[in-house]
Amino acid sequence: MAYPKKKFAKLYDKYVEKIYRFVFLKVSSQEEAQDLTSQVFTKGWKKFRKGEKIDNPPAYLYQIARAEIANHHREKAKFQVTNAVSDQIIDSNPGIEETQELQSELEILKKTLPQLKDDYQNVVIWRYLEGLSIKDIAEITERPEGTVRVMVHRALKELREKMENL
Repeated sequence: MAYPKKKFAKLYDKYVEKIYRFVFLKVSSQEEAQDLTSQVFTKGWKKFRKGEKIDNPPAYLYQIARAEIANHHREKAKFQVTNAVSDQIIDSNPGIEETQELQSELEILKKTLPQLKDDYQNVVIWRYLEGLSIKDIAEITERPEGTVRVMVHRALKELREKMENL
């Protein structure tokens, strides 16, 4: 049984920060994001331990994360991106001007991202903050790649319009 543990540990190490960041951008606190991330990997481990075939483990983890976030919001009925998002996204060694510019852009993003519908928020986060490919997002959302491309395009258009109106 050691092999599945090692394989899952590698999967955990590779994706825990990405899953956490995704969850964090969708909930209102670091503590909630940590709890939900823990739940994601607990549920993933249960399926993995049973030896069930998982074709795309990262996509499977994001699917669990989406479900956990939806459950969380149903219970809480509130969405807010906190100020701590800056600490999670900004590189540790940028220059002063670059830091100020990033801070300004993040403030605008934090104000406008919650105004988008949930699917649009997800594709923007996955594509531009997580750097996932259209194919990966299609697997996570269980939608055709063409549909995902259209969603990304529409999400960006709506995000730009909302940012211009600030």
